[in-house]
Amino acid sequence: MKNTMDKKEQLVATAFNLFYKYGIHAVGINRVLEESGIAKKTLYNHFSSKEDLIAATVEYCDQQYFSWLDLRLHEATPGRDALYAMLDAFDDLFQGLDQSKPLFLGCYFINVSAEFSNPDHDIHKLCARNKEAMLRWITHHTSLAITSRESIVQISETIAMLLEGAIIQAHVLGDLHAARKAKAVVKLLLDKSN
Repeated sequence: MKNTMDKKEQLVATAFNLFYKYGIHAVGINRVLEESGIAKKTLYNHFSSKEDLIAATVEYCDQQYFSWLDLRLHEATPGRDALYAMLDAFDDLFQGLDQSKPLFLGCYFINVSAEFSNPDHDIHKLCARNKEAMLRWITHHTSLAITSRESIVQISETIAMLLEGAIIQAHVLGDLHAARKAKAVVKLLLDKSN
């Protein structure tokens, strides 16, 4: 049983790396099998289609993303400090300073949702779940950072948009300091809300 799980995890990790680097529609199943060294029969024992494998990579990335965030923020005090530490983590990521994630090619969830652009598609919904979870995380820390209770939702959504904008600026325009710029605006927002 353990060996079977290892092969499934290996398929997902290999597919994730290839899809992230080259794009989902640019990578065929045979390329995933070739890179992973796993037989086609084993792949189809775990996944009924390429879309099932793609969905598994989105779930894998979501798990990796929040594990990375937890690791990066383990010493941050909940609230303002955690929000700043989050943006510092992205600053390191954009600049290639995070040794655990040496390659930044944009946000996997944005990239995948662009390839599955119908909001009713299950894979698009999986990508949206990550963004919703991140907004909940930001809202939690914003609620600990400001005294103005009526501003929590608006400020949380603004911080989430600043983060998403920084990710896009870093990826599309190569602005390696986008997270730093977003952090400066977040500081102003939080200071103004107290």
